[in-house]
Amino acid sequence: MSENCTHDCGSCGENCSDRAPESFIEKPHELSKIKKVIGVVSGKGGVGKSLVTAMLSVISQRNGYNTAILDADVTGPSIPKMFGIDEKAKNTELGLIPAKSGSGINVMSINLLLANPDDPVIWRGPIIAGVVKQFWTDVIWNDVDFMFIDMPPGTGDVPLTVFQSIPIDGIVIVASPQELVSMIVKKAVNMANMMNIPILGIVENMSYVKCPDCGKEIKIFGDSHIEDTAAEFGIDVIGKIPVEPKLAKLCDEGKIEFFEGDWLSKAAECLPNL
Repeated sequence: MSENCTHDCGSCGENCSDRAPESFIEKPHELSKIKKVIGVVSGKGGVGKSLVTAMLSVISQRNGYNTAILDADVTGPSIPKMFGIDEKAKNTELGLIPAKSGSGINVMSINLLLANPDDPVIWRGPIIAGVVKQFWTDVIWNDVDFMFIDMPPGTGDVPLTVFQSIPIDGIVIVASPQELVSMIVKKAVNMANMMNIPILGIVENMSYVKCPDCGKEIKIFGDSHIEDTAAEFGIDVIGKIPVEPKLAKLCDEGKIEFFEGDWLSKAAECLPNL
């Protein structure tokens, strides 16, 4: 450090040990107030990230917290459909106003901006990543206790943008019982560790199906290896969701807020400790 140092690294060309590392974290909208941000991720598509995002937000809202969902899966948005949200996000002079679910959950998704929700989003990665960043910087998120980010699958442009641009307090990894997914989970865990993002735990979706006659749990994908994978990385399994036709029906009808079940109660208990 120079003896004439002003501690203003932005105006200094010296390469000293006290220089603050470069940060890509973006500030949220000046009118936003967001306490905690949780990413819901997986290295593979189709395992139920949107379902887990929706259920965790519903549970948090039921527990008395103000909850929001940032739908970062721009090319495959399903959150508005699951909540039965038909209204569009509002564009005002101050910024974008997210839509609200029936129970008051704030939701921002690309489908809330499109004229027709069935229109495909045919954009390249950098444009999609830029839109997700705008969902953080240009949307007015009023007094949010927990924001859940429904991430697209994999470890590409959008997850990287979210991890670098938004101050994530922790992530939930979603997996299925198949052996192949163990490898995918490891990729998600390794990416989180490389980005210094805390891992709250793993949720296993499609864990089993319960026989309606005898109540026996049937493992339709065979024996799960999720506990072994979690133990390898020293993290917890914080939920197991069965294949439940009633739950699927609620999602299709836009009534996910009416689901019943304690499958994610352990995951919800982790949130206040962030």
